[in-house]
Amino acid sequence: MTAGEALRSHMSKPSKAVLRLPLEKRAEIAFKIAVAKAIDEQVRLGLPVYIWRDGRVIELSPDEARNIAESNRK
Repeated sequence: MTAGEALRSHMSKPSKAVLRLPLEKRAEIAFKIAVAKAIDEQVRLGLPVYIWRDGRVIELSPDEARNIAESNRK
């Protein structure tokens, strides 16, 4: 199995409603999902998460990142 095949095997097919959205909106949705997955992975590994806030980069502990991610998903 090639790397591309392995990647596609983990991807789900978007719903018809999503496919009707403009490309820009679909790209925004995909980006938000990718960021959420990256944060989840960092937290799972117990690593800090770095974000841009108020014009500078700040470090969040895994617990802080988890709390922010959970509050954003509600």
